[in-house]
Amino acid sequence: MIIDTHAHYDDEQFDEDREEILGKMQDAGIGMIMDAGSTILSWDKIVKLTEEYPFVYGAIGVHPDEVGNLDETQFARMERLLDKEKIKAVGEIGLDYYYDFSPRELQQFWFRQQLRLAESVNKPVIIHSRDASQETFDIIKSSPVRRGVIHCYSGAWQMAKDYVDMGFFIGVGGVVTFSNAKKLVEVVDKIPIEKILIETDSPYLAPNPNRGKRNDSRNLQFVVEKIAEIKKLSPEDVAKITFDNAKSLFF
Repeated sequence: MIIDTHAHYDDEQFDEDREEILGKMQDAGIGMIMDAGSTILSWDKIVKLTEEYPFVYGAIGVHPDEVGNLDETQFARMERLLDKEKIKAVGEIGLDYYYDFSPRELQQFWFRQQLRLAESVNKPVIIHSRDASQETFDIIKSSPVRRGVIHCYSGAWQMAKDYVDMGFFIGVGGVVTFSNAKKLVEVVDKIPIEKILIETDSPYLAPNPNRGKRNDSRNLQFVVEKIAEIKKLSPEDVAKITFDNAKSLFF
């Protein structure tokens, strides 16, 4: 069985066939799915998915592009939702300097606030970082949070090692199968398999041979196979170890 540690089945791209797609997961060997929050509007959808599907769990957080919609009222609501049994993490949270949809100072403020919340409710974090590697690392290092995953990791292997040394897992998805993913391949090669989580970021970032199509958790087989090739392990061993890794963090 495989755990998809980061997906967005609340996304509107699944509105027409969500039930059909999720109905195929367990026959495809997908044992659990973590649906990560990105917007305030996603929260209720995620809670509903966790109630409707026994194998779907959730994370509640606000993506850095969306923190302009956060205020103290919504932040208090976020804390209440984190009390729910099937909400297992705070995320996805972090920094995104690629588009700068939210002012950088505001991103940093709410990133720190959400890290503090994770610490207070004793839940792991799911970290998003794009074009802000050092700033993300510095803010995390200055916080007391030491449980979580760096989602869709895109940095150098040395920083990945620093995250692992702090107690974090490295999230690896479909990008590892791309021909231009040399940096991520090096990360997977050098980081212990016991510190790797597999993820899809569905409906985004489908792996080869389905790159460019809508992604879903069934494509994790290609991620598992690529990691197995890099680590010189069997796909079965990669699936089992990453399953155990995810359970140790979230469940």
